[in-house]
Amino acid sequence: MPRHLRSAAVHILACLVLLGAWSCRDGSAASATDSGAREPDKKVVVCTTTMIGDIVRAVAGGTAEVHVLFGPTVDPHLFRATRDDVQQLMAADLVFYNGFGLEGYLEPTFRRVAESGIDLVAVAESILKGDEAMQDAGVSDPHVWMDPHLWARTAPLVAEALGRLLPDSAGLPGRAADTNARILALDSFAREAIATIPESARTLVTAHDAFRYFGRRYGLRVEGIQGLSTASEGGLQALESLVDLLVDERIPAVFFESTVSERNVKALIEGAAARGHRVVLGGTLHSDAPGSAGNYEAMMKHNISTIATALRGDSTATEALK
Repeated sequence: MPRHLRSAAVHILACLVLLGAWSCRDGSAASATDSGAREPDKKVVVCTTTMIGDIVRAVAGGTAEVHVLFGPTVDPHLFRATRDDVQQLMAADLVFYNGFGLEGYLEPTFRRVAESGIDLVAVAESILKGDEAMQDAGVSDPHVWMDPHLWARTAPLVAEALGRLLPDSAGLPGRAADTNARILALDSFAREAIATIPESARTLVTAHDAFRYFGRRYGLRVEGIQGLSTASEGGLQALESLVDLLVDERIPAVFFESTVSERNVKALIEGAAARGHRVVLGGTLHSDAPGSAGNYEAMMKHNISTIATALRGDSTATEALK
């Protein structure tokens, strides 16, 4: 293996030592706090997504009862609350949600939560500065967690909000610093792994436009069949344009997403084949929910490994993640 790839692999494995400890710890926390039974004498914190909930659990460290509203296979764009969901939100002491329209059908409920005096924190909207939010036709892209360098800012934000709720909890800043460092280690892993993809192959084609923050951070061109929300539909013109792109630039792979229909991606593969270019399925990525990965850190490791391998990156640099 060339020396620069060998050093990349070593650096990635070092990052995984930090990241593995986080996933092991968070797995036990999830089973304790999402069982549905309220723990006595603990404040209740409700998070909409797993990507937020993982960080809240890590920072809270057992000082609060943390519930995640959306399961690991739920598409937040399409989620409609049941009566029990609304009651859970209205009974919380603190609510974290993503914002930027990700949980669009819940926005009327969020207004009720805020009007009732419950502390409500829009995580993605709070951590971005200036013009960092990516835009599409004037709509802010909600998929901020796809850039771990940005998502790491969630940890101190969560610590600040939990500090208002739990003023006697002295361990919050330290746990937030540890969580921030672990997410930044994930960012280092991603930069090293994506850098092994040849420049000519750095185009990521997926089912919907969820990877733009990821592409901006790691130097990938990103194309989605559907728009920012899975509630939108990919039209025939969009499919034809993407087939042109696949054929003209000889892009080797496209990707399913675990919460989005496979139909449009299969149509791309068939369209390229009809024009003499073989496109393979690079794998299934987790975008709006962690799916089978179960948590944010495992989801991102899976995505990075899958993308780097399928786009003809250095497989030895990512094989430790499989």
